[in-house]
Amino acid sequence: MKPLIVLIAVFIIAFFIIKITNGKSDLALSARVGMTVMLLFTALGHFMFADGMALMIPEFIPFKKELVYFTAIIEIMGAIGLHISQFRVITGWLLIVFFLAILPANIKASLEEVNYQKGTFDGHGLTYLWFRIPLQITFIVWIYLCSIKFA
Repeated sequence: MKPLIVLIAVFIIAFFIIKITNGKSDLALSARVGMTVMLLFTALGHFMFADGMALMIPEFIPFKKELVYFTAIIEIMGAIGLHISQFRVITGWLLIVFFLAILPANIKASLEEVNYQKGTFDGHGLTYLWFRIPLQITFIVWIYLCSIKFA
């Protein structure tokens, strides 16, 4: 829920700042700014809650904590790439693949009731997926619109 709030709040703030400073609105840029701040916000969470997030990764995958840090770096690189015009489209596609790739970890976390912030197994369970899957779809559509379609 927090990433969605950050995404929408920053998008709205960026929209008005861009409109006031440029004299015209730029939805795609405002959306990229919102996504950038959201990605940086979630990357920070990967560093702060690495142990809990490692519990979300399937057992057969080694170096779980390192993978959590690596995904944080991917999010930071994606946040930067959204604002470099020659990399914007490829960054958008790579972020879409990234959001699809992390969905199984969210499903596993839901099934096992992982609370990634505490690093325990007392999370929200399956009800989490009713929010998380539409959220992932929202992120994918958002990325597509602001970095590929209307780039």
